[in-house]
Amino acid sequence: MMGSEKPASRRRYSREYKLQVLAECEGPGASVAKVAMAHGINANIVHRWRLFVRRAQSPTPMVSNQFVPVQMSDAPALPNPPDIQIQLHRGPTAVTITWPVAAASECASWLRELLR
Repeated sequence: MMGSEKPASRRRYSREYKLQVLAECEGPGASVAKVAMAHGINANIVHRWRLFVRRAQSPTPMVSNQFVPVQMSDAPALPNPPDIQIQLHRGPTAVTITWPVAAASECASWLRELLR
């Protein structure tokens, strides 16, 4: 081993630099690999930054296996109840699903399968 070799040190990137690189990855026709290569960064590092941002933006689901009592009102049934609307968000994509109230149990089954 030669005495003039330095031990490898980790590179540190500022928050602003990371955001700039990530913004370039979102550009039209951009690929993470090309953007990373243009900046002299391993693509795996940029993928890790993207994952970190996605995890920070997604809400953490609250999980509880305790019974929660709910007060129900004795409101009269509507002649034409509105449809069930479910909004799903994942990153910049949002989907709205409309389901007839008459098929509420099927909606619940579908939702249970979706959330598995």
